[in-house]
Amino acid sequence: MSAPLYSALKNHAALGRASFHTPGHKSSPAALPGGLFQLDLTELPDTGSLYDGGGPIEQAEALASKLFGTARTCLSAGGCTLCVQAMFRLAAPNGGKVVCCRKVHRSAVGAMALLGIEPVWAMPEELVPAVGACEDAKAVYVTSPDYYGRLLDIPAISAACRKKGIPLLVDNAHGAHLMFTEPKLHPLLLGASMTADSAHKTLGVLTGGAWLQIGDSRFSAGAKDAMALFGSTSPSFPVLASLDLCREWLETHSGAFPLLQERAQRVRRLALSRGIPSPSGLADPTRLTLETAKIGLTGTRAAEVFRTAGIEPEYADRSFVVLIATPFNTEEDFQRLERAVRSLPDAEPLPEVPEMPPFSSACVPLREALLAESRTVPLERAVGEIAAQIACPCPPGIPAVMPGERVTKETAEFLCGYGFLEIKVLK
Repeated sequence: MSAPLYSALKNHAALGRASFHTPGHKSSPAALPGGLFQLDLTELPDTGSLYDGGGPIEQAEALASKLFGTARTCLSAGGCTLCVQAMFRLAAPNGGKVVCCRKVHRSAVGAMALLGIEPVWAMPEELVPAVGACEDAKAVYVTSPDYYGRLLDIPAISAACRKKGIPLLVDNAHGAHLMFTEPKLHPLLLGASMTADSAHKTLGVLTGGAWLQIGDSRFSAGAKDAMALFGSTSPSFPVLASLDLCREWLETHSGAFPLLQERAQRVRRLALSRGIPSPSGLADPTRLTLETAKIGLTGTRAAEVFRTAGIEPEYADRSFVVLIATPFNTEEDFQRLERAVRSLPDAEPLPEVPEMPPFSSACVPLREALLAESRTVPLERAVGEIAAQIACPCPPGIPAVMPGERVTKETAEFLCGYGFLEIKVLK
């Protein structure tokens, strides 16, 4: 018998590396009880149904809503993706225009295509004027924090939305914990109408566990129907139970986050003393994003050094290495990380990342482009063609081309510089 995936997971676990990646529970017994597999049940009279309401699921959601101060909180075993899909369905059930930050996850692009929504793209710094300029927008959709931990000016964006009378939807996948940091930076507290919180990324929740947080009561009644439209009819009860257990833990352990912030700041200070800065501006105080390019080291090379030192990062690219720390990382984890930071070799700073070329206008609606037949071509032969996929170099983590947009010579050259070799275009 051969079980390659199971074997790969067992082999990786046996390495004993300190986890500075998702999921947030870090396999700690302090986060979740053992034997959750014994609770892998289904919809039964005494377990309830996720989408039908009532029973212990509704009770668990009511307790979560009380903790977060929402009009309604819904559990998701389909990750943040299901919550994003539901937000779009609630805010723009019949399609129409939605002002979208260009820094966007692929799940949002897919949801808009399925629902016939026309995105009006704007760069982060252009969002407030873009909201005012789009006369018939149904909603505004942003991602905050991003993968690197950077936060948008949610109060300013929400004020622009209120002035227009439209909801603000926030992909808060990496910020479920921001309700408990000092200061509290959760988008709901700053004016968001709805957020999608991927609890498993930064809290003690099994992978796939998320919350749909609704601050605007206008969207409460239809929430379950919106989720049922996209969600599996066989949700994982262990995942749902882990959300409930996490909520219970948060009620009594909110003080764990100031300690986590202190530990993270300790690492940032050490890194800065080595000439390794973190992103400037407003950011998640627990996220560790180290710009190792400033000491002549790509993020991917720094990640290799960390792995040799027994540290597993979340992500690395040309410029940065990203580490996700949660209250379930131990002091030993942080000490190991500090030793790894001290061991990083240094040299002359790497060249700055090339400036992103201007975006081309959409030639084909997003839905049509994403669902149409496509072919894969080398980038040098894609100039003038209509893209059928997202092409997103990191950094900056902003798509250079979206489905339905024409691939320009400048865009093709830019993507080639990041190692892209081919792209899907419309047939």
